[in-house]
Amino acid sequence: MGYQEYTIEGRNAVIEAFRSGKPIDKLFLLDGCQDGPMMTIKREAKKHDTLVKFVTRERLDQMSETGKHQGVIAYAAAYEYAEVEDILQAARKKEEPPFLILLDNIEDPHNLGAILRTANLAGAHGVVIPKNRSVGLTAAVARTSAGALNYTPVARVTNLAKTIEDLKKEGLWFVCADMDGTTMYDLDLKGPIGLVIGSEGEGVGRLVKEKCDMVASIPMKGEIDSLNASVAAGVLSYEIVRQRLGKR
Repeated sequence: MGYQEYTIEGRNAVIEAFRSGKPIDKLFLLDGCQDGPMMTIKREAKKHDTLVKFVTRERLDQMSETGKHQGVIAYAAAYEYAEVEDILQAARKKEEPPFLILLDNIEDPHNLGAILRTANLAGAHGVVIPKNRSVGLTAAVARTSAGALNYTPVARVTNLAKTIEDLKKEGLWFVCADMDGTTMYDLDLKGPIGLVIGSEGEGVGRLVKEKCDMVASIPMKGEIDSLNASVAAGVLSYEIVRQRLGKR
């Protein structure tokens, strides 16, 4: 399954994709092009909150699969996104306290795919990613998730900090992974919970971190100083699982 299946090229094709409601992750436009169709595409992108990058013709030529991009290439999601409400609904249906994994600054498709696998295996009800600081549901993510994408809903939100605020009203607590936190074994991670994971380099953004109720660290004994994001998500998810099962 190549990435090109989810690449849409040419002005009409991209306008059609927007109007049919296809989720578009990223839009690459020829810098400086201001004609009618281009303005229409920019308007659609703004309406749908799509990330737009202005690039040179050379860059578009390199990216193009067809050689007929007309100054416009869109990356469409390989899978449909869910709503946050769908994820809460999934928890209600299973009569379980909600367990969500929220990701900030995860731009590597392999990391996102691996986290989706973990989310699925640990019984998380869904994953939430931000529109801007995250890779979308591309073919590479789908491949790495090894089928988990078919079962674990992913919601994409404009503002992660605001989503956390909204979910707090639904009774969720939020724990953020950070090296400076309290050892995870000393925290009460039972009940409705949102686990917030950032990337190795960037970590969780300041605004998002400030909204969290707890900061958890993973005890580490080795010489290197951090864990890969998907491994950290796995370790913390399974501490949540252990506490939910009431194991000592």
